[in-house]
Amino acid sequence: MVPILSGSSAPRRRGLKPAHQSFLIWHVLVVSYFLFNSFTKGDQTDLNIVDLSHVFDNTTIYWVTEPTLKLNVTYNGTSPDKNYWYQKEEISAATHGGTHLDAPCHFAKGRWCVSDIPLTHLVVPAVVVDISSEVNGNPDVHLSSNHLIEWEKIHGHIPDRSLLLIYTGWSRFWPDLLNYTGTEERDKSQLKFPSIQPEAASWLVANRKIVGIGLDTMSVDIPNSTFPGTHVTLMEKNIYALENVNNLQLMPPTGATVFVMPMNLKGASGAPCRIFAQLPGGMASGGAGYVTFGSSLALILAVAVGLLTLTRT
Repeated sequence: MVPILSGSSAPRRRGLKPAHQSFLIWHVLVVSYFLFNSFTKGDQTDLNIVDLSHVFDNTTIYWVTEPTLKLNVTYNGTSPDKNYWYQKEEISAATHGGTHLDAPCHFAKGRWCVSDIPLTHLVVPAVVVDISSEVNGNPDVHLSSNHLIEWEKIHGHIPDRSLLLIYTGWSRFWPDLLNYTGTEERDKSQLKFPSIQPEAASWLVANRKIVGIGLDTMSVDIPNSTFPGTHVTLMEKNIYALENVNNLQLMPPTGATVFVMPMNLKGASGAPCRIFAQLPGGMASGGAGYVTFGSSLALILAVAVGLLTLTRT
């Protein structure tokens, strides 16, 4: 028999020296730092941004009574006494043409002009009501309150402080003057395109609290109306309008954030506008990145705690 000595015990594990512990902790922190950067910097291609504007050039469509855009290059080339390229242009145009914003003062005295509109009304959630299948190339189909009510049965109430966008499918005709406006003449009596019925505007101001409305045709009012009821009804409530919007077929019914960027013209009733949207897919993929980062960090911390525990035993 092997005698058992009194007071004997199993051999104890030797812990890491303090210097080794510090070395291990340092490496865990470095790995955590690089993982954080890899998941939070991201790539701009993942943002899912959609341009909702038409390009401005000498084919841009303007309201038939207004002067069109003149964009002229006044110089481009390499100056004889210099060794670099230089280009400059000059432009002239009406404020209501191309993708542009109608400020409330366009049809409502004393209401906001372009430079008065708060930025909080220009970076907003957007909802898109799609009536393109009903329009189907017919210029006499216009948004009604029934369209809005039916849309809400599926998607819920139009949120307060949101931008309402109407997709008619008409932007596919841009910049064909005849198909987009109904005429090649500068005669507003011949204009034909889908728009918004005044009763739909009345329903909106009575029942919802939107900050703006837009669509992919020339005007929020039905052409050749005897009274601009849609403009007046909305703009009396400081609701702006966006006209000649583009690419609404790429927008989801809800979930996008729209950035409306008109030229900041003081006291103006309208301005050319760059509009773009960030789609929810971009936000979702970004969220997935943070979830992955969180899981990775949790794993690293768990390993670190385990290692530190071992070093102390």
